[in-house]
Order: sequence, then structure tokens, then C-alpha cells
Amino acid sequence: MSEFLAIVLAGLGTYLSRAIFIVVLADRSFPPLALRALEYVAPAVMGALIVSMLTTAEGEVVIGAPEVTGLTCAALVAWKTRNHIYTLLTGMTVFWCVAAIVV
Repeated sequence: MSEFLAIVLAGLGTYLSRAIFIVVLADRSFPPLALRALEYVAPAVMGALIVSMLTTAEGEVVIGAPEVTGLTCAALVAWKTRNHIYTLLTGMTVFWCVAAIVV
């Protein structure tokens, strides 16, 4: 029962830590500087995902055909569309397809 309680409390804590900003800041507008800084969150998260995908726990870089083709296609889509969702979907789809073919 204590494991279940820990999961429930962690879920509630996560929900409240995110909901509090929506409730408190719902009637206010963001300053332009904050909005400008938020534009860089998605590319930073994408970069962190890529680096974590390409490194092992020991810090070695592991890159093969699926990673190269997925990253190349994602870079092309990002360059052409400037859309983070299309970039992520394209890169992951190509990565998974090439990985399924290579393995």
C-alpha cells in the first residue's frame, strides 16, 4: 500500500506544481521577454533528447545508420517547416523504420 500511496502523492504533487501556474497566472499576460525566452525551450529539449539518445551511461557516443538517417531527415524537416512537432514525428518515424530494417 505504501508504494501505491507514493505513486498517488507523486502524481498529485506533479499535477499541483503545474496547475498552480495556470490558476494563479490565468488572468495575466506574459512579459515579452518571457515569451521570447520560451521560444527556445522546444529546441533545447530537442537537443537534450538527441544527446541523451546518442550517449550511453558511460558517456560514450553511439551512432549508427538509424540515428544518422533520423537526425538528417529531422534536420531537413526542421529547416523547411520550422515546426517542432513535424520535426519530432519525422525524425522518430525514420529512426524506427531504419532501425527495424537494419536489425
